[in-house]
Amino acid sequence: MSLTFHKYQGTGNDFVIIDDRAAQFDHTDQSRIAALCHRRFGIGADGLMLLRNREGYDFEMVYFNADGAPSSMCGNGGRCLVAFAKHLGVIETNAHFLAVDGPHEARVEADGTVRLKMIDVAAPQRADIGEEDVFLHTGSPHHIHFLDPEESPSLAEFNVFAAGHDIRYDQAYDPAGTNVNFVQVPADPAQPWPVRTYERGVEDETYSCGTGVTAVALAASQRGAASPVRLSTPGGELEVSFETQANGSFTNVWLSGPALRVFGGEIA
Repeated sequence: MSLTFHKYQGTGNDFVIIDDRAAQFDHTDQSRIAALCHRRFGIGADGLMLLRNREGYDFEMVYFNADGAPSSMCGNGGRCLVAFAKHLGVIETNAHFLAVDGPHEARVEADGTVRLKMIDVAAPQRADIGEEDVFLHTGSPHHIHFLDPEESPSLAEFNVFAAGHDIRYDQAYDPAGTNVNFVQVPADPAQPWPVRTYERGVEDETYSCGTGVTAVALAASQRGAASPVRLSTPGGELEVSFETQANGSFTNVWLSGPALRVFGGEIA
């Protein structure tokens, strides 16, 4: 028996996607999902998504981390699933779908850019770890560490795996842990903010993280960045627009960037 799959990526954050509108995929087998995401013995991906039917919505997004466990929201994954829904003919340009953190709106632009509306986000909280660190929940939990422009090592040389692993498993974030973002503060806040992310569930650095750059953009607004904020990841550039409320919270948050089909196939 073979499984038909599709491979998508959004700024290097890559996903196995399955059309599961018939609800036949056994999503309870975490070892199988992990095997499909394995980069040596499977298809290779940062996560796996199912596109399912859901009454009252264009579709439902069901997401799993690369370790096979159910995940919180994935921004780049959501954008890729919207592109996949257009590929299937489920939507034309606009989408209204359900994810683990609630309903989302999205739009596929003429140039292929996918814009995804994120949840409203509470004001940044000071993290328990580090003076320059903050925490936000943008559908997934995110710890953010800002590096000063003159700080050494630079972000390009920074050991994201080691530092990210330590914060991800710090007692302050027990028991679920957190994603960790490292940000180089640009001399000009209007320029792209370089970001590197350690993702829980992948347990390594990924090329990009949609909820992560969203968190960084919102936190950067307290450091002179104005909406829309451009963010540079190892996998490419993303943009986040938002409105800031009087209490420091954020609404009308949109994540924008490319979402591309890489290939499709069958796997035993």
